[in-house]
Amino acid sequence: MTTDETSLGATIRAWRDRLSPAAVGLPAGRVRRAAGLRREELADLAGVSVDYVVRLEQGRATTPSAQVAAALARALQLGRAERDHLYRLAGLQPPPGRPDQ
Repeated sequence: MTTDETSLGATIRAWRDRLSPAAVGLPAGRVRRAAGLRREELADLAGVSVDYVVRLEQGRATTPSAQVAAALARALQLGRAERDHLYRLAGLQPPPGRPDQ
């Protein structure tokens, strides 16, 4: 794997690309170039600014807070293993949780 493939930004983008608007309760709306969530939609779901999502994906911001990481994990509907991976990419300790989460 290259560094880009394991970067926080590339990983967030890959997770965003695989999640459809319908999966998070958003209307399909107009024609899309890609099936995944738009940056604006992810930002709205996570309660962060679009600019911050852009900076994370472009690698200009690499250390989100634990609160932002948790919000992104919820918005992206990540399972526990993926959530923990997100935390590690952000340089954070994954939160404890039950094994079935």
